[in-house]
Amino acid sequence: MSVNLESNPRGIPKAPFVDKVEEFIDENAETTLRKFTEMIGKYKFMESSHLQRKKILEGKIPDLRKTLDMVLYIISKQDSEEDIITNYELNDTIYATAKIKPTKTVYLWLGVNVMLEYTTDEAKTLLEEKLATAEKSLSNIKEDLEFLRNQITTMEVNIARVYNWDVKQRRLKKKESSI
Repeated sequence: MSVNLESNPRGIPKAPFVDKVEEFIDENAETTLRKFTEMIGKYKFMESSHLQRKKILEGKIPDLRKTLDMVLYIISKQDSEEDIITNYELNDTIYATAKIKPTKTVYLWLGVNVMLEYTTDEAKTLLEEKLATAEKSLSNIKEDLEFLRNQITTMEVNIARVYNWDVKQRRLKKKESSI
């Protein structure tokens, strides 16, 4: 079986398209069918992994936007003398009201129970970078998912072609042996 070494920009290999079945048969059709089925399994595993990452990013991006919007709001109020009144989330359904003096620093959760103090400008830069990275990753994942779906379809077509070729070869052998 000749192997196609093409891949997408993130290294996911492109499935070969079986044009001439005879060129893809190794020992017998069953072996080739097994290899193709294994390739589909790998593509489906990658698809499942990408779907999980997509779901995580789709939850993370709105939080990053919301945090960036708040930092931008705090920056807009830095030179003001009046306090900032805001509601903040304590829990999924519980909010509290806070009165904040105009400030030039904010604290950001970095994860794993870590919070760091940043100047508002540093926070803005950090959040913009994280948001851009997350959006780019989401775009790449969507592109990869489309690519994976195409590869799975190609491999399913390949399996059908090899199977049909094998059936045809068996019928020819049976017909020749009966003559």
